[in-house]
Amino acid sequence: MSVFLTSLQNVLPIILIIVLGYILRKINWLNETFAGQASKLIMNVALPASIFVAVLKNLSLNQLLQLGPSVLIAAVSFALSYVAGFLVINVFRVQPGRRGLMLNTFANANTIFIGMPLNLALFGEHAVPYFLVYYIMNTISTWAIGIFFIYGDPLPTENDGEKNSAVEHKFNISKLLPPPLIGFLVALVFLVFSIPVPAVLNTGLTYLGNLVTPLSLIYIGIILQETGLSSIRIDRDTAVTLIGKFVIAPLIMVGVITAFTGVFGAQNVLETRTFIIQAAVPALTVLPILANEGKADVKFATNVVATSTVLFAIVIPIVMTIIG
Repeated sequence: MSVFLTSLQNVLPIILIIVLGYILRKINWLNETFAGQASKLIMNVALPASIFVAVLKNLSLNQLLQLGPSVLIAAVSFALSYVAGFLVINVFRVQPGRRGLMLNTFANANTIFIGMPLNLALFGEHAVPYFLVYYIMNTISTWAIGIFFIYGDPLPTENDGEKNSAVEHKFNISKLLPPPLIGFLVALVFLVFSIPVPAVLNTGLTYLGNLVTPLSLIYIGIILQETGLSSIRIDRDTAVTLIGKFVIAPLIMVGVITAFTGVFGAQNVLETRTFIIQAAVPALTVLPILANEGKADVKFATNVVATSTVLFAIVIPIVMTIIG
């Protein structure tokens, strides 16, 4: 019970800031353009700065060389999550237009806007290297694999029940190199070659990086308000998707970590906790956008994002209690 209460206390500030964002949008203190502007500021400025500073502060060259098994654990977990998603889709005969979205929710997480603030709240800066491993694998999984499942699974047409033609999607390497990942790679150059960072620059980047958590959570609150909580519906496919996100994906991660522990020995406690928690982080915020572009079920995608974001406040303390 003490672990549950401690986790709840750590999650509560996150919830309060999300609620603040919801209220500020509700009373129109923040207009309809603010969410997009905040997202750009987070993705292109604040988060790259935060990651750059965090890597140089919390990661040594020796630690970097020891992250190989962590990458492998994350990669295997993502692969098995897709496999589990395929099995569930076939067992429950999920309708076209929702299959790709369900697969993405099983495997991929909202690591930027919820995952990072949550990880910092629960585990502090010492867990940042392991979060970055998960973030990189999540980025690759989303933009090199997951997006093709969405674009290849359009809704049936209204006239004849036949599916829309799959949307052609060309591989875009720039999606695999978002600014936060570039910030990580630049930090690695500084780390490997022992390049000193001037104190003035480090302080400025730290200030910018400190914007990530409050802005990200306010952004989530705005998205929830614009989505409309009253529109949330828990139908069968949504329920199955949420079980995949909050139960199956974390269990897969636990299984992979257990298997690797049997082969390579005990894994770092912060690493295992970070990976399990990140596996239970809500669905991608961009899921409805991808659904719209891929002619998939936008309402279903929006519903999954909203419900998973609301439920994570309950799920995370439970997961933390289970993993100790």
